[in-house]
Amino acid sequence: MCLNYGVSGDRRSPAVLLLHGFMGSSADWRDVMAGIGDRGFHIAPDLPGHGASLGFEPESYTIEGSARAVIRTLDELEVERPMIAGYSMGGRLALYLALRYPERCAGLFLESASPGIESDEEREARRAADEEKAGRLESGDLEGFLRAWYGQPLFAPLARNEGLLGRTVAARRRNDPGELARSLRGMGVGGQPSLWEELEHLRVPVLAVVGELDAKFAGIALRMAGVSSKMRTGLVPDAGHNVHAEKTGAYLVLLESFLEGSTLRAG
Repeated sequence: MCLNYGVSGDRRSPAVLLLHGFMGSSADWRDVMAGIGDRGFHIAPDLPGHGASLGFEPESYTIEGSARAVIRTLDELEVERPMIAGYSMGGRLALYLALRYPERCAGLFLESASPGIESDEEREARRAADEEKAGRLESGDLEGFLRAWYGQPLFAPLARNEGLLGRTVAARRRNDPGELARSLRGMGVGGQPSLWEELEHLRVPVLAVVGELDAKFAGIALRMAGVSSKMRTGLVPDAGHNVHAEKTGAYLVLLESFLEGSTLRAG
């Protein structure tokens, strides 16, 4: 079963796979795809439990199952080896794809992403926290969940822009709470394996982009770059966790530069 997806751009240009974050959808990438235009062939899927990719078999809601669903979608489009850009949850999935399916990845453009949680105890605690959040979603209290989610310090920079926050929350209201709960259980940080020990095996160029105001993920990006010789970091001034939405122009400058450099290296 393939994912729902949107495509745009020039099929003769380098393929770019765009993976959204938790509660997002392919629609989150409209401004980015428009900004790149015909300089890329863009593929933006709805990951399991999001957008129109609903009612999948249980395995598809795990990180491995989501990776396989993405690969089936690429196969349907006859795209062999795209550059993969991923935000937050989508960034973790992008990193997983590059490490476990290296033949299907030409480069990684990670945004506010991590390799997961190293400690078994911390991962178990996070899994329990994710289970509590999933239960809240299943109770039908999506509004309360959204208030708590975007009330996290992580999203404080986003909340400064009331218009952007309002549009983001309105888009998230279109999700199915039960499907989100399935995704959170399977694709949450608590449910995925740690990839820290695999980072040194990356074989493609990687740019880890973070917002200057997102201290947690800026630290994670610097640490990842210290492990992998293939990884560089890019810091976007006055941006928080959701860089591509908060500072679309700066995000596009970094992405287009990375695309051009990766294409040159591949040639």
